[in-house]
Amino acid sequence: MDSAPFDLTLTEEQRITRENMLRFARDTLSPAARAADDAASPDAALVAGIQEFGLALMPIPEALGGVGMPRSPLSNALACEDLGQGDMSHTLAALQTMGVVNVLVEGGSEEQQERLLPGLASGEAGQAAVALTEPRATFEPTELATQAVSEGSEYRLNGTKSLIPMGEACGLFVVVAATESGPAGFLVSSDLPGVSVKAEPAMGLRSAALATLELQDVAVSEADRLSGFDLPRLQALSWIGQCALAVGCCQAVLDYSIPYVKERKAFGEPIAWRQSVAFMVADIGIELEGMRLLMLRAASRAEQGLSFYREAYLAHLQCMEKAMQIGTNGIQLFGGAGFVRDYPLEMWYRNLRSIAVLHGSLVV
Repeated sequence: MDSAPFDLTLTEEQRITRENMLRFARDTLSPAARAADDAASPDAALVAGIQEFGLALMPIPEALGGVGMPRSPLSNALACEDLGQGDMSHTLAALQTMGVVNVLVEGGSEEQQERLLPGLASGEAGQAAVALTEPRATFEPTELATQAVSEGSEYRLNGTKSLIPMGEACGLFVVVAATESGPAGFLVSSDLPGVSVKAEPAMGLRSAALATLELQDVAVSEADRLSGFDLPRLQALSWIGQCALAVGCCQAVLDYSIPYVKERKAFGEPIAWRQSVAFMVADIGIELEGMRLLMLRAASRAEQGLSFYREAYLAHLQCMEKAMQIGTNGIQLFGGAGFVRDYPLEMWYRNLRSIAVLHGSLVV
């Protein structure tokens, strides 16, 4: 097994960016998250506020309207963690276009990049999202029911994709479908005949505007097949992004719980003085650090151009299990108060459950 330096020291640019994002998450995202969850609809101002950080613009060449900076999975993961402390739903919704940009920069042809990136950079093309998840039990991304059949210079796409954040607002999808040569990515415009999108309300991520994408005999040209599409890489980068979101939300659980257990009194003393409560808070902190380090190791290896699929998979497994445990323990620490909607614990718990079912979202 190859080894590589694992340096957690932030660059000056990363430090300043994190300060700004954490401030935005604390002062703007977090206070508005509950109202958006109640409305089951994203707050347009919050989505715009996240997009103003320009994460989608960073890897786009200057000639195509972007910043022209090298791809940085690590910086993107740090951003997802910081914004996830404010609200997982809005962060997931706002950064879907960033994921598509990253897929295009890495796997799109020069012609595809020149055709699509300027519109994504300027916002004229609207939102975009990766469509990988399918609505069936034991879904496996390498065994796709969505099919793309070659017909001369075209492909005919048929199938259903689900749990797509901001799906109804998207003008472009990267649809992952099965072909004779294996899984492939196709650029599908939402206005093509046979494409339909409908809302898909879910238990969590209510303000991420999840949607289902139906493809019925949709014709796309050969020019809309991604020439450099790499499904394992897309999966791994998506795992890192989702893990970063989970780490951020779990940090919010910990930060919210510590003052409460110190102030909440039972039988004349703070409940934090009880060993069972203190141990539960300590366990949250310990598991959270484990999640964070696994996520950062995977992101660091991706940043260095090293193999990182194994590390991303391990991080995802850890975050799926421990995020649910942390969400449950957060509610337990608050007792009956954790069950009611006066506190954000139940919302965080519902959102954290999504880590186990999302596939392809938030490609960092």
